[in-house]
Amino acid sequence: MTSRPLCIGIAGGTGSGKTTVATEVVRRVGEDRIVMLTHDRYYLDLSHLPLTQRHQRNFDHPNALETARMVEDLRRLLDGKAADLPVYDYTRHVRLPEPERVEPRPVVIVEGILVLAEPALRELMDIKLFVDTDADLRFIRRLDRDIAERGRTVESVVAQYLDSVRPMHLEFVEPSKRWADVIIPEGGFNSVALDLVISRIFQMLGRIEGG
Repeated sequence: MTSRPLCIGIAGGTGSGKTTVATEVVRRVGEDRIVMLTHDRYYLDLSHLPLTQRHQRNFDHPNALETARMVEDLRRLLDGKAADLPVYDYTRHVRLPEPERVEPRPVVIVEGILVLAEPALRELMDIKLFVDTDADLRFIRRLDRDIAERGRTVESVVAQYLDSVRPMHLEFVEPSKRWADVIIPEGGFNSVALDLVISRIFQMLGRIEGG
């Protein structure tokens, strides 16, 4: 690697298919050439609160995340340095004591619902993608994920969606679409858009790796 790594931002509403898009980029470009930096890692530690209060926090507002630290970690990776990324326990809403050390690679993917809403992150991105999916599909996917992976109940997921997820999507996530270079309808199922994006990535990556 002879110059600054390529930084790709992938945003979109909860359950939009951001992870599917990111996974497809990793598959085609090569896992050994990519570092994945997810905004979810940077949720604030809530260990000082009772568990019942932790569940009631608004996790879809920008203030719920330590974005400043994410920017620092991203800058390190783009400067060719290793970074110690936080590890978050979504079931207890706490950070684990041991961070994860990651080494720099030619491509850094920055993924999360709010990454395009944060100017400090946007200015570091070379390619900005927004995955656009209908609200009903996004909700169903979130429901399935939170029950299967985060130990949530149907009632709690629905209540959270109505109280914070939907309002925050309308206030912060949806408006951030205007900053995207490419909007991808249907997420990872849009093969035409993915082909175009991957082609552009390889074009830019060739210049980076070739100096």
